[in-house]
Amino acid sequence: MADAYTGEIRIFAGNYAPRDWAFCDGSTLLIQQHAVLYSIIGNRFGGDGKTDFKLPDLRGKAPMHYGTGTGLTTREFAKEVGVENVTLSNEQIPAHKHVLQGSSKTTGGDSSPEGAVWSAIGGLNPKKLYKEFTANTKVNMHQQAIGTTGGNLPHNNMQPYVALNYIICLYGEYYPVNEG
Repeated sequence: MADAYTGEIRIFAGNYAPRDWAFCDGSTLLIQQHAVLYSIIGNRFGGDGKTDFKLPDLRGKAPMHYGTGTGLTTREFAKEVGVENVTLSNEQIPAHKHVLQGSSKTTGGDSSPEGAVWSAIGGLNPKKLYKEFTANTKVNMHQQAIGTTGGNLPHNNMQPYVALNYIICLYGEYYPVNEG
């Protein structure tokens, strides 16, 4: 591939890594055999830093420029974040309300809910909506009106994508390490 720098990463549509390139798949390389590449990326992506180091693993990940920006959260170099699936907690669900709806076989006789249960035939009757409550009063309401909903299962949290190969140049032009 033309004019590549050692450590440069490109997207490649082939199902193989070209000569002098490797897939960005987290492979472990020996420092002794890849000293120039190691001088550029070090062991930021893993490895012991004494005899070996790892290539970036971009399988199933979207690369992003590191740093900060106005209105953005900080992105640390070589740090992996995010998950494919997420289960929302109650705190993450948007504020909302459920309108109580129901009817019964008997008509209410009171206009105040205090000490009473909801009892109106055929929907809302704002004047006499309630019926006196006693210890023997049985109220069966539909589960969808008052019950718990949801399966507490994770949902897919990924943007649309197309899978391609990320490759890194093992042997190319050497761009000197920035000492400043």
